[in-house]
Amino acid sequence: MSQHGVGPRAIARSVAFLTAGVLAVPALAGCGSEDPAGKPLAGPDIQPAGRDRIADGGTLRWAVDSLPETLNTFQSDADATTARVAQAVLPSMFRMNASGRPERNPAYLESAKVVDTEPKQVVLYKLDQQAVWSDGREIGAADFAAQWRALSGKDTAYWTARNAGYDRIQKIERGDNDLEVRVTFSRPYADWRSLFSPLYPKDVMGTPDSFNDGARRKLKVTAGPFTVKKVDRKDEEITLARNPRWWGEPAKLSGIVLRTVPRDKRAAELAAGDLDLAEVDPAAARRITVAARPQSSGSPLMGPGADRTTARALESWAVANGTDEDAADEETVARKKLHKAAATYARQQQALGGFEVRKSLEPAYTQLALNGAEGPLSDERVRRAVARALDRKKLAEAVLKPLGLPAVPVGSHLALSGQAAYADNSGALGDQDTKEAQALLADAGWVRGGPIEEKEKEKEKAAGSEGEKATGRSGGDEGGDDGKARSQHDPAGHLAQDGRQYKHPHQGGAPGAYAPQGTAAPANRESAPLAKNGKPLTLRFVLPSGPGSQTLRTVADRVTRMLERVGIGTEISKVSDESYFKDHIASGQYDLALYSWPATAYPATDARPVYAKPVPAADGSLSIEQNYTRVGTDQVDQLFDEAVATLDEDESRSLIRKADSRIWAAAGSIPLYQRPQLVAARKNLVNAGAFGFGAPAFEDMGFLKKGMKPAAGPSAKETVTS
Repeated sequence: MSQHGVGPRAIARSVAFLTAGVLAVPALAGCGSEDPAGKPLAGPDIQPAGRDRIADGGTLRWAVDSLPETLNTFQSDADATTARVAQAVLPSMFRMNASGRPERNPAYLESAKVVDTEPKQVVLYKLDQQAVWSDGREIGAADFAAQWRALSGKDTAYWTARNAGYDRIQKIERGDNDLEVRVTFSRPYADWRSLFSPLYPKDVMGTPDSFNDGARRKLKVTAGPFTVKKVDRKDEEITLARNPRWWGEPAKLSGIVLRTVPRDKRAAELAAGDLDLAEVDPAAARRITVAARPQSSGSPLMGPGADRTTARALESWAVANGTDEDAADEETVARKKLHKAAATYARQQQALGGFEVRKSLEPAYTQLALNGAEGPLSDERVRRAVARALDRKKLAEAVLKPLGLPAVPVGSHLALSGQAAYADNSGALGDQDTKEAQALLADAGWVRGGPIEEKEKEKEKAAGSEGEKATGRSGGDEGGDDGKARSQHDPAGHLAQDGRQYKHPHQGGAPGAYAPQGTAAPANRESAPLAKNGKPLTLRFVLPSGPGSQTLRTVADRVTRMLERVGIGTEISKVSDESYFKDHIASGQYDLALYSWPATAYPATDARPVYAKPVPAADGSLSIEQNYTRVGTDQVDQLFDEAVATLDEDESRSLIRKADSRIWAAAGSIPLYQRPQLVAARKNLVNAGAFGFGAPAFEDMGFLKKGMKPAAGPSAKETVTS
């Protein structure tokens, strides 16, 4: 996952990533002595090493998911590879540190601060005196001004994906000298540090034509430790080369090749020696971990010490390769194919022994999205019931515990543990409680054993016959098969529409979202489905079907079982990865879905479109911005507006936390867990791997000198269990 400025802000959120009022919110920031933000749950795992230990030269071959359509991060079709290139070749005034908080980038900025608030907010940037573009021109006010004009939204000839923040600027001018840039705002802007990261040269931003087309396929002028040498669309590679005009520590690597490699092909490419660094899925991570283990006596593959993962892999190879049905001796042919598969697998495992898995948690979280636009989930009580049915701790453990990563549920929609705005506000909704969930459903009119219309029975029967329905599993725990499922998820939130905080009749004033006092529990007819107005309570759970979605499907299986316990049925609909988001999430063709949002250091700016109240558009349609759950309120919008306009950082954080509490209470989306980050890296590659929140230091990446060992540093080398 890419970092701030050229990551979640400029890309992912353009595609997919309060006063306490009447809500009783426990332990909000400022209400206690401890900082509710806490610390990151996992640090970076990059095999740190001093520059004196690193060889000069060498090319890093780094796997990416795609060759980007554009190298302009501010265009709508920019992607994660666009962000990675920008991080290596363009200035960024601020970047995220290891705690997910913005910090000044000393390579470009000597200082940046608010120097006036009245009558207008003024920020003064003092640039590093050596900072120059690759064509030799100094970085200065002209570049800042060109980017502001392009992204301000005033000139529609610029095809921009977003203008947040830039639309608040009134003017940009040179300071007392060429190294100073004064930015005056028309309205106060708390997230001013989010701007000019990345910063493009005026050659790109100066005209609509250069903005729209000039940086899509090439970047002639850059200002980072690397430059863009070549974009090869045939081989789907981008080659970066050292920037000879870079004024900082020179890059240790002579080049970086970003190669497009599908996730399911990366283990083989690593073993073939064609990659040095690649984010991998849990199955590939297990293979690499097994390859690094000392083998027991006997055959490394088939002897008594053979790993279960190896056996499963060989079986898969045999099935994939099949046998020749026309052969006279099918058993002999099958044996030969299995032997060949075993030999290939053994060679790959031996080669993978030169790699290790570096792991952390991505600056992104997976959530369960509840579509509140129509159907049963348009009732806030049903959404709350879904949330109260979930054991988020068990869901986090199912994904993260086998990987040796901290299995802590995410407690905020707007920040992750360690970030300044983080606080666990899940108490505004409440923990898992089956009785409370059932009471909420009863209050919403859903009754066990209620009459179901004949046509609804036929629909249920048809859905079940297709083998995609996931209802009626009696008993059993919430867990699914350990080997099932993976993916990304996360939508937006919503607020309690009536603003009430309900009490449980037996729990006094414990915070949470409860059915009104006196609500009767439903009759104990466990085998009967919940029904209302002749219809059963069945939710359409849409999931991606691709090979990289195994984790998501595992989570979905467990969510389904938890919902069954309170009487909520689910109908699983598996769709292609290509259509999952565009044709289902964005268009609202789902009840439940799993997807992810990236973390941001600037939630007042970046999260607002994700949780904004949908409003009718001029053509009669609903304008949802990025709020794919279609759940929002005026109160949440107001809190975001206040937070982004408050220059008091403590007050702004407090408003963000209040907004999050209200989003929790609305139960439009339920944060589950921070996503795992598993990166296969060649053992002698240092200062690269699972970066967590932190931005990569591209100039410090490289390969160890012969005989050198990396310096001791933070790492996460626990074994990935099979």
